[in-house]
Amino acid sequence: MSLLYLIRHGETAANAVGEGLGRRDVPLSPFGREQAHCLAERFASVPIDAVLSSPLRRALEVSRPIAERHGLAVDIRPELTEMDVGATDGLTSAEIRERFPEFIAAWTGENPAPVRMPGGESLQDLAARVLPLAEELLHGPDRVIVLVSHNFTLRVLLCLLLALPLESFRTFRLDLASVTTVSIQHGRTVIQALNDVCHLEDALNLGGPARSVAT
Repeated sequence: MSLLYLIRHGETAANAVGEGLGRRDVPLSPFGREQAHCLAERFASVPIDAVLSSPLRRALEVSRPIAERHGLAVDIRPELTEMDVGATDGLTSAEIRERFPEFIAAWTGENPAPVRMPGGESLQDLAARVLPLAEELLHGPDRVIVLVSHNFTLRVLLCLLLALPLESFRTFRLDLASVTTVSIQHGRTVIQALNDVCHLEDALNLGGPARSVAT
């Protein structure tokens, strides 16, 4: 049986103010770095065979401390980069609704999968990019893997692992620095825990507000 720990990166300054964030390469905020520390502590005593990560800095700042605790090198996977959100990067939800009303109408409709972000990717584009990795995880050797990525990418990966239509990405909420645990046995995927943030209690006790932003 393989066990996957799917981790969303910690908070960035863009997340803190509600800005859309795709491929823009920004670091974690001070609170995000505290979240990364909590994640490293969370996995310090967990046996791990591999750490996979998006190449973006906000993911690497989470994956590297986890890998270092286990004497592992981070396996950087470009396919784990966040969805290209195009012209919506850096905009708030209100600004996106104002500037791109036709996109919003299609994106919030019944079939968002083929809808391309203005100047960016669609869910279908993202799924095509992530599918080879999903197949590797489903049919590869049994391992314990930590995988650090992003909101849209992780939700699409879950759809692929569970053989769900891409529209089901709306079913999953993945908060910043959350852990979703998935087991795979004989090609069958089971969610063991979804959007677990219990490890973040120490960070919250240091005064950081609870924040969850969709990109």
